[in-house]
Amino acid sequence: MTSDAASGRPDPTAEVVDLCRDLLRIDTTNTGDNDTSVGERRAAEYVAEKLAEVGVESVLHESAPGRANVVARIPGTDPSRGALLVHGHLDVVPADADEWSVHPFSGELRDGYLWGRGAIDMKDFDAMVLAVVRHWQRTGVRPPRDIVLAYTADEEAGSDYGARFLVEHHRDLFDDCTEAIGEVGGFSYSVNDSQRLYLIETAEKGIDWLRLHAKGRPGHGSMMHDDNAVTALAEAVARIGQHRFPVVVTDTVRAFLTEVSDVLGIELDPDDPETAIAKLGPIANIIGATIRNTANPTRLSAGYKDNVIPGRATATIDCRSLPGQSELLERQLRELVGPDIAIEYVQRQPALETTFDGDLVEAMSAALRAEDPGARPVPYMLSGGTDAKAFSQLGIRCFGFAPLRLPADLNFSALFHGIDERVPVDGLQFGVRVLDRFLRTC
Repeated sequence: MTSDAASGRPDPTAEVVDLCRDLLRIDTTNTGDNDTSVGERRAAEYVAEKLAEVGVESVLHESAPGRANVVARIPGTDPSRGALLVHGHLDVVPADADEWSVHPFSGELRDGYLWGRGAIDMKDFDAMVLAVVRHWQRTGVRPPRDIVLAYTADEEAGSDYGARFLVEHHRDLFDDCTEAIGEVGGFSYSVNDSQRLYLIETAEKGIDWLRLHAKGRPGHGSMMHDDNAVTALAEAVARIGQHRFPVVVTDTVRAFLTEVSDVLGIELDPDDPETAIAKLGPIANIIGATIRNTANPTRLSAGYKDNVIPGRATATIDCRSLPGQSELLERQLRELVGPDIAIEYVQRQPALETTFDGDLVEAMSAALRAEDPGARPVPYMLSGGTDAKAFSQLGIRCFGFAPLRLPADLNFSALFHGIDERVPVDGLQFGVRVLDRFLRTC
């Protein structure tokens, strides 16, 4: 992408930093509770204003007070083609300022990075897309197909007030969308100084968030008690937390490991994929979670007074299932917790998997190679979940493609929902260049 300096127009690779910093300074913390979640409408209005400045009309859809989504359409040159959905969420998970090196909503520039909650999850991509669209509007560029932009609320708590709301109540906005790109894909993993794998998400695990409920006989804390709900729950939670589910290698993970084995020069044992995964350094944590179902206890609740044995106790378990494994995971969990513990699903959204082929994949790969001759695009499965789960219900083929070239020593996976979240400035600018190339040719 060339500079706009001669024309007096803002250079999109410079503007993306300002756009991202502005978004980071808007606290859009999603606590999972409408009463305490903040900022989504303000961020949505900011996006709508930035689009309006360059002549792009958008519509704000509020699912509940303050829970706002923005949708806009960029007309393409060939209306007979299916539209491409480009989606990004505006909410972020909570951040404790006392744990951070900088204030999590300061948008501070330091050491070549832009710091803040949401820097890589996912206000970086939100800003990249805005920068590209604003550049196009200023310079008269039209994409080859219609592009639908969706900036959503509530992705961090299951998308009920965001993507799922749009799909259920405004599905006509996406009627002609055939493919989509969103978060957590297109980022680099350095093999050596001259070669980088770029992980394009073609699959993601299902969300199976659930609560365990234990019942017992209430009583006085000083007495002998053999029917304690807290004890029963604690034992069930411990069994789940200590259990390792069996290895299952899906098509996507097998394709990824085959590519990795080739580029690293290691032998892949299909019966022992963990040996190959262990050699992946910082991304081993993400990939390692994609070869089995997982279940991690995250919250406990019981009791109302120190000397009263409660009659009920609950625990929340964050479960993620491989494609086609959700029902099996439920059976596995029921065996672990036993017959006396009730299971209630809080969120149950299916896993996704598509193939690594087609014109869209070719366009992604070409754009990456044009900006990084050492790029080797590969498919991978995301261990978490995204708004793609909602949009896929409309028959849209979904990918994760939010391109970033990352420093070899950056532990990228640790930044998701972690402290000191930050994005390299040159990575942001790389992403703008790649997205511009990709969206012009897709």
